Amino acid sequence: MSTSFALSSRATRLAGGVLLLALGCTAGAQTPSPAPEGTPATRVVNIYAETGAGQLNPATQGALERAYVPNLRSNDVYVIDPATFKVVDKFPVGRSPQHIVPSWDLQTLWVTNNAEGRTDGSLTPIDPKTGKPAGPAIAVDDPYNMYFTPDGKEAIVVAEALKRLDFRDAHTMKLNSSLPVPECKGINHAEFAADGSFAIFTCEFSGKVAKIDLVQRKVVGYLELAKKGMPQDVRSSPDGKAFFVADMMANGVHVIDPVAFTRIGFIEAGVGTHGLYPSRDGKSLYVTNRGTQMIHGKRKGKGGVTVIDFATRKVVATWPIPGGGSPDMGNVSADGKTLWLSGRYDDVVYAIDTASGAVKSIPVGAEPHGMTIWPQPGRYSLGHTGNMR
Repeated sequence: MSTSFALSSRATRLAGGVLLLALGCTAGAQTPSPAPEGTPATRVVNIYAETGAGQLNPATQGALERAYVPNLRSNDVYVIDPATFKVVDKFPVGRSPQHIVPSWDLQTLWVTNNAEGRTDGSLTPIDPKTGKPAGPAIAVDDPYNMYFTPDGKEAIVVAEALKRLDFRDAHTMKLNSSLPVPECKGINHAEFAADGSFAIFTCEFSGKVAKIDLVQRKVVGYLELAKKGMPQDVRSSPDGKAFFVADMMANGVHVIDPVAFTRIGFIEAGVGTHGLYPSRDGKSLYVTNRGTQMIHGKRKGKGGVTVIDFATRKVVATWPIPGGGSPDMGNVSADGKTLWLSGRYDDVVYAIDTASGAVKSIPVGAEPHGMTIWPQPGRYSLGHTGNMR
């Protein structure tokens, strides 16, 4: 289904008011300062302009340089010192921790424990200045993943099993409203328009993506990418004019026009394409390939990383995991020199040199999933493992 989307005057006002709304952030913290990025049709934008190497927001001052790894089956988080590539701490969290999500104001790292198959989901807050839990877990329905509205006021909890988006207070996590997305089976990852007026979420088990109007809080429509597809992560080009959608069954990346909401291309990557991470210079897209199309894969698969040039949409490098592996999710270090990824089916973390593709492996807990590296450059976080702006 192809759906057009026209910005209302209300949406334009929303984008222009993002900076003013930011004033409601955590008291005492140096608050991130988002600015409207303009409408792609009228202005040349670069949504990654403030996420370059070393462009750390003062709000992250005092944060420990650490990699945080949620281990899905051992129900804990491992903490790695990136200077030594060694595990320096670990602590228990809720059941089935899926992702480590930086808050919009950069003051908290949230562990999304969705308690697969149960009803006791929770969010565990981590203080990035201590690298330890900042308080008790907060009970939340099915928090598979989490994002934030561009104004920073609300968290968007992705309740995957419930096919629902829950809009919650960004600090207390009190539920404000819910949006059912009934045709989006396996709703999980998201990317936002350059002006913040809409988002596109992937539907892992229905081969579609869903477009969400964030102003009217409604489903605009669905776009089928492949009948037997399994869409995973989704990220924008620097100018906001194309979204890239990883597809684990298609072994590559669909390219869509987010405004016209149409599929405009496809780029072959590797077996089990899953995660997408822009380089710190905003020129390349790192694409992770799990090495299997199975949700529960085997060790030592044909995993690796494919590097795509944003400008040409061509593959410019391929980095296999020596001996096989299962690179899944993570992000890029603040200096842009290391791509940190969980090795989901191999119980390791990979630290990949972005200049050479050389790989270091670090043993962690059982089935590491949506890890992050912190701090990361950017004015604010839109969620996931660091969708920074």
